Formats: sequence, C-alpha cells, structure tokens
Amino acid sequence: MLSIALDSVLAQTYENWELIIVDDGSTDDTSEIVTSYEDSRIRYFHQANKGVSAARNKAIELSCGEYMALLDSDDEWLPNKLEAQLKYMQQGGYEISQTNEIWFRKGKRVNQPAKYAKPEGWFFEDSLKMCLISPSCTMLTRQAWKHIGPFDVTMPSCEDYDLWLRACLFYPIGLVPDQLTIKYGGRADQLSNNVPCPDRYRIHALVKILQSGKLDARQYERAMQELETKTSIYRMGCEKRGKSDEAERVWNLFCTVRDGMKVLVRDMEM
Repeated sequence: MLSIALDSVLAQTYENWELIIVDDGSTDDTSEIVTSYEDSRIRYFHQANKGVSAARNKAIELSCGEYMALLDSDDEWLPNKLEAQLKYMQQGGYEISQTNEIWFRKGKRVNQPAKYAKPEGWFFEDSLKMCLISPSCTMLTRQAWKHIGPFDVTMPSCEDYDLWLRACLFYPIGLVPDQLTIKYGGRADQLSNNVPCPDRYRIHALVKILQSGKLDARQYERAMQELETKTSIYRMGCEKRGKSDEAERVWNLFCTVRDGMKVLVRDMEM
C-alpha cells in the first residue's frame, strides 16, 4: 500500500512540503517503489529494524519543517488534508491537531463506533481509557514535539497512546471536522494484530505519566483508577492463561505505584 500513501502526498494542494520516508528494515520491494518517484522533496532513509517508534523519531529528527504530519505507509490523505489542517492550526493557534478519518476494513468502508469519535480541546482524562488520536491524522509543531516527544522505543505497541497522553496533558488538541485521512485496517500483517496483550503497554504508559510529577490531584486520581482497571483486566487474562507469575508481577507493579513508591526501570519491563 506504500504507493497509495506516497501518491496521496504528491496530490496535496499544499505543495511546500518535504517527505521523509524511513524504511524500518523492510525486506520487500520498498526501496524500488520509493526510488521510482522522481521528486526532490522526497528523501528516503533505510535503517535496521528498530520498530515504529524509532522510525517515527528518526523521520522527525531528519525533517526541517516547523509543522510535521505523520503518515503510516498503509494510510492515505485526501488532497486538501495538509492545506486545510495547516490553515486550521494557524488560525486557531493550535500546536497539535488531527482530522476526522474514513475507515476501511478488509476493503470495505465501515462506520466508526461512537466510542472512537474524536474529541476536541482538553481531554486528558478521556484519553486515559483509550487512544483518541490517530497518528496519520495528526499535525504538530516542532515546539510541541520538543515538549512531548519522542515516541518510546521500548514499547512495541501503544506507543501512540503513551505519546498522546503527554500531549493531552499539556495542550488542547484541535480537530478539523472533515474526514481528510483514510485509515485502512483488517489485514493480518498489521502491527496491532501482531503484538499480544496491548493493555500491558498501556499499563506501562500509565505508570510513566503517574510518576512524571506533572499531574494535578484530580488527574492523578483518574489515572490511578484507570491503572487499577487495566491492571485487573490484564491480571485476569494472565490467570486464565496460566501465567500466574506475570499476573503477580503486574499486581506488584500496581501496588508499588499505589503506595507512592518509585518504580524501577527493570520493574516496568514488559
């Protein structure tokens, strides 16, 4: 699907962009596809496989623009996405924004469940339950990135949940109401389908934000409630699968945080 993503960038009505492609150790014909595009605005870099977080971090590190927009290789932008979003951010004074999106699952357009409706403004507490920001819909300023980044390279999953928790804590999130991003899903090779038990990585992210020292009393209380909920669900799953050691480990992790003690890095290894 890489060509679809690249073509959607080339088709943008806003043309003052640079496209940084980081190939994270692919073993297919990615390099041949990319090099078939003759456009000086496109820069291609290959690295040994380090995961999605390292690839995104590298791309942003290599970029020069004041505004940055993320696009996964299996998603697509509508032609006026960059123009509309940039105008929206500049007029509204937003440091971070996203667009609404169209969903395709297994080749068919589907309606989004109501719980995935994108909010606008300050919604840190709502974002504790699930990730409410989609990477391929996002645009942010370099200033915001320096404040909230980078993506956590130790997390093979839910790295976006982790980053956007920090974003929602410090910034109101703008929403362009138009559906300007197409998100494809339902394939067996998707990252979200190949990392088991994502809640354990959400637990990791919640522990990090709880121990950041940045939450007020209400935010801390709500984050602790969500940590307890996710820990309980994860523990039950471990017990059902005979993984009692893992169930005990994550419970001890929760108790450490609940009792106000600092969690060591080795205790958070997932």
